[in-house]
Amino acid sequence: MVLYFSGTGNSRYVAKIIAEKTKDALISMNELIKTGSREELISPDRPFVFVCPTYAWRIPRVVEEFIRTATFTGNQKVYFLMTCGDDTANAIGYIKELCKFKHFELQGFAEIIMPENYITMYSAPEKAVAKEIIEKSTPFILKLAENIQEGSAFDTFTAKAKAKSGFINTAFYGLVVKAKGFHATDQCISCRKCVKLCPLNNIEMSGNKPAWNNHCTHCMACICGCPVAAIEYKNKTQGKTRYYLDTL
Repeated sequence: MVLYFSGTGNSRYVAKIIAEKTKDALISMNELIKTGSREELISPDRPFVFVCPTYAWRIPRVVEEFIRTATFTGNQKVYFLMTCGDDTANAIGYIKELCKFKHFELQGFAEIIMPENYITMYSAPEKAVAKEIIEKSTPFILKLAENIQEGSAFDTFTAKAKAKSGFINTAFYGLVVKAKGFHATDQCISCRKCVKLCPLNNIEMSGNKPAWNNHCTHCMACICGCPVAAIEYKNKTQGKTRYYLDTL
């Protein structure tokens, strides 16, 4: 069973390839989190494969919370694949703690370089550059799928600064990850796509425009998935390229 969480499509792209090549079920954690589903997830013969982005050099907190509270039965072998724009630092250390808590047997971990999407702080690449990054990473994703299908263990982690995944992650969530600042401009067409895309049900329509509540994980789905680029974050995103990889 391949479970993914994705804001702008990078992890969904990876998960789809893995599921297709291993002929395994593809499950959206976004939908399970959005609906509050905690039904038992059963994979009797195959490992669980978790695919998610890197948020401040760790797996997103909403993903960790979901895994901690969900019930997984059957095969207890797991793989974690993390998409990132640069590196995952010591994310593997926290994943090992999570696996110990869930009594999972960690079979493999890999970081996969994909286009940057966190446009509230950085710039997303232009379409041609994004396409090049994706094409460069695809053979590696296919190799990971082959290893998973064969049941091979792997670890592509390269040790880097643990501080990134430690106190910087804590500071990042405390100081940066806030919904306040997102707003819709007059270009908004009231299509409600942002409401649909938000995995935390944090957006609701107020009149003809979206309004953000206080439960946000900065997945960038709303701002990058808006079909008319009508959503901005404070004064940090004006004129920036939106990155959204729609593969499903």
